[in-house]
Amino acid sequence: MSLQRYLSILVCCLFINSIFAQDAADFRRAAQEALAAFDVPGFSVGVIKDGEIILAEGFGTRTQGRKESVDEHTLFAVASNTKAFVATAITHLHQEGKLDLDAPVQQYLPYFQLYDDYVSKHTTVRDLLCHRVGLGTFSGDVVWFKSELEPEQVIRQIRHLPQAYEFRAGYGYSNLMFITAGEVIKAVTGKTWAQYVQENYLTPLGMDRTQTTVNRLPKMTNVATPHITRNSNEPIPYVNWDNMGAAGGIVSSAHDMSRWMQTQLANGQFGGETIFPQGITNQTWRPHNPLRGGSQPVSTGLGWFVQYLDGHQVITHGGGYDGMYSRVKMVADEDLGVVVLTNSMTGLSSALANYIVNTYLGRATDGWLEQAVENQEKDAAAWRERRAGRRNARVRDTQPTVERSDILGAYDDPLFGTIVVKEEGEDLWLRFQTAPLLDAPLRHWHYDTYRIDWPTPQAWFDFGTVQFTLDNNRKVTGIEFDVPNDDIFFHQIHAKRVVD
Repeated sequence: MSLQRYLSILVCCLFINSIFAQDAADFRRAAQEALAAFDVPGFSVGVIKDGEIILAEGFGTRTQGRKESVDEHTLFAVASNTKAFVATAITHLHQEGKLDLDAPVQQYLPYFQLYDDYVSKHTTVRDLLCHRVGLGTFSGDVVWFKSELEPEQVIRQIRHLPQAYEFRAGYGYSNLMFITAGEVIKAVTGKTWAQYVQENYLTPLGMDRTQTTVNRLPKMTNVATPHITRNSNEPIPYVNWDNMGAAGGIVSSAHDMSRWMQTQLANGQFGGETIFPQGITNQTWRPHNPLRGGSQPVSTGLGWFVQYLDGHQVITHGGGYDGMYSRVKMVADEDLGVVVLTNSMTGLSSALANYIVNTYLGRATDGWLEQAVENQEKDAAAWRERRAGRRNARVRDTQPTVERSDILGAYDDPLFGTIVVKEEGEDLWLRFQTAPLLDAPLRHWHYDTYRIDWPTPQAWFDFGTVQFTLDNNRKVTGIEFDVPNDDIFFHQIHAKRVVD
């Protein structure tokens, strides 16, 4: 190589590095501003551009009130960003001829059953990964949430869920279908989804701190604490999500997730090695189920959402865990990837990721932070209004119309299982037989309705009631729930009194 050519390359590299350094400084400033504006404990950010890590840093603290700095290796629950790993695994197995994306799920899991026999027989593995089977968004999550059921037991309950729209003619975000996809991996390989992902992706990519369960976190250092940020930054314990792990069980860092994005953007290549075969992203990033048309359409891919912004294809997904939100965004033609992991339940992760992507795409960013905070405040106000509506509807100074002894006993729901109402000392308790972490005392609210007084903080809800229903002869027949929230639908439980 001539000296002139060498100097030209050196100057070019220095110029590119100076641009990247300026980008990193801009994004670092934006992150600091977001930390203050959202008033959250902490988060980490990873940005890759043209195969290089531009930024991998942490901001704030791992636990509110403590001096525990976040860095690029701090662990956060990535929740539903797990779905991309599972969809990649399924497509990988398809490429190898070990399963067929377009084969019926029942070919691999004969017990799989939905609301309709025809739909059950014709639902394919591909359908599991793109939210089009006919179930409503988050429908049935109450079955696995904080429960002791194994994945197969959760899947066997799906048949009790109602149809929300015509098969393959609508959209309903379904964690249950990804739990099912995880069991398909197990049926085909003899390994759990977690073992397959660990062996084929996490270990080869050197994602050494990434975990597929929270069970190992107590023995690890540099782990962020989940927080409820609805009213204040309240630390809460990690919740075990192993029974829905294929839909949201991974815990990772900005450093490790940046490696995952680099591999996705490089069509399965990392460090000169093939992590997964070429062509997988052609499947997982292909629009499968349109959600929105117009000039900036949005569709589901397989384990991803596919957006189009000013002609650029944007691959994205978010994650929501008890006390933590995350966001991943990639732009293939810009060789750009962004990950934001937070220990709060706010819109910060999406807002900051959008800002970084829009900056690179030359899209307007003026007022991005102010608008994001305003949206957050609107959401918080709507939450408070829903809660206040229930409290304002309370009829005070009433008494139950049936004796306490008449409401004691077991109540059974085909979807959820058995719930027991029992006296313990002077208190009345609601005992969930499959989900003891939801157990709570009942306090009289009005008439035959009781407030559920959860003894530990709940991330997705903080108020709920249970009503004892009566027949025409004033005999207790069942219980109905009202727990206002947007994720865990207790109203899908219709437990009937078990008559001895």
